[in-house]
Amino acid sequence: MKKAFFCQECGTKSLKWLGRCPGCGAWNSMVEESVEPAGVSSPTARRQRRTRVRPQPITEIEPLDRLRVPTGIGEFDRILGGGVVSGSLVLVGGEPGIGKSTILLQVSSALAASGETVLYVSGEESIQQTRLRAGRLGAKSERLLLVAETDLDQVLEDVAEFQPSLVIVDSIQTMFLPALSSAPGSIAQVRECGGRLLAAAKDGGPSVFLVGHVTKSGSLAGPRVLEHLVDTVLYFEGDRHHAYRILRAVKNRFGSTDEIGIFEMGEGGLREVLNPSEIFLSQRGRDIPGSAVVPCLEGQRPLLVEVQALVTHTSLAIPRRRATGIDLNRVLMLLAVLQGRCGVRLEERDVFVNVAGGVRVGEPAADLGVIAALFSTVRDRPLDPALVVIGEVGLGGEVRPVRQLSRRLKEAGKLGFRRAVVPAAGLKAVTDRGELELSPVSTVKQALGVLFNE
Repeated sequence: MKKAFFCQECGTKSLKWLGRCPGCGAWNSMVEESVEPAGVSSPTARRQRRTRVRPQPITEIEPLDRLRVPTGIGEFDRILGGGVVSGSLVLVGGEPGIGKSTILLQVSSALAASGETVLYVSGEESIQQTRLRAGRLGAKSERLLLVAETDLDQVLEDVAEFQPSLVIVDSIQTMFLPALSSAPGSIAQVRECGGRLLAAAKDGGPSVFLVGHVTKSGSLAGPRVLEHLVDTVLYFEGDRHHAYRILRAVKNRFGSTDEIGIFEMGEGGLREVLNPSEIFLSQRGRDIPGSAVVPCLEGQRPLLVEVQALVTHTSLAIPRRRATGIDLNRVLMLLAVLQGRCGVRLEERDVFVNVAGGVRVGEPAADLGVIAALFSTVRDRPLDPALVVIGEVGLGGEVRPVRQLSRRLKEAGKLGFRRAVVPAAGLKAVTDRGELELSPVSTVKQALGVLFNE
């Protein structure tokens, strides 16, 4: 039996041990695993030796009669693009305790209640433990089948016997194939188990959901092995110590990767948040300096979030710069614009920026809101509580337009906001401003003048 070294972070193969992986740069991640000789075929290779299917014109291929199956959980269906695609392979990742098993057990219960047969494979819990959690979530359908198994050959036999329409594997790192000598969770086992489940799904079998563990850096264990293999990759985001969770698609062959689903964790499991903007702004202080409301856009969904900033004097030689929920490099650029273009001196002050509610803002439309919050705390003057701020900021201090401005303003109007500072260049694209009073600005200086009457 030949041996080789595989990186447990990215799957890079090496014939000798290396302290640092040449593929991803991780240290001490190379682990020795068995490699089958050239004359011995792997389970995936044996699977591929089957009756040859001749190529067909695409116009002669019949589409599936039932392409998507709605789960009944609207936020979950939104992420998938309308429901579970028949024969798809979906990977769900996230930190421990974030809610991966909970949401999949709720999805299993919803589909089983609608008449579908669901097989839930638990590799980390006994069936009694899973049953206890299912009782708390109200999952009591007879069409929801539970099995505690880590041998994938046995799991595939159960799939062939019961013919479920959905299979949940919790988790893929606990599955193993007896034909391989590698330990469960190794790159070889994850790759082969994933390949076998992919074959079962694509050969007219069930849709398969895999739960994936994450590494210390927050990426899926063996990510490039799994993420390239599956059809859809879903990530749970948010702090597990907060009630709100965000489910985001980072890969989706059957839908958009721009949509997010927002849930609230409670005693009865994860509950859909139908009006997230109102939830995120519910604890907002009205007359506190350093707070600005920004209408962001996640996919087609407008989302109003509160950006908080705090600027304090420091006794350190190098002032601290911290950001939560927004890219720190973006904040550093905005600080440079605020100092270089507006003359605000911050070199002897600590700066902290936070997006309230555990939300992460990734689009540049929040730039002007961050600057407004920073200037508000520097001047110790609160912003108008009925005002929202929108705009991307360039290095020249100019305020650039953002996409779908009308949709953002409409959401702000529904929540009772009356004023909006917007980019002047994007004002022509506004088709519906509602009852909002718009203040178009072209530069950061002009925006600060409008906001603080300076």
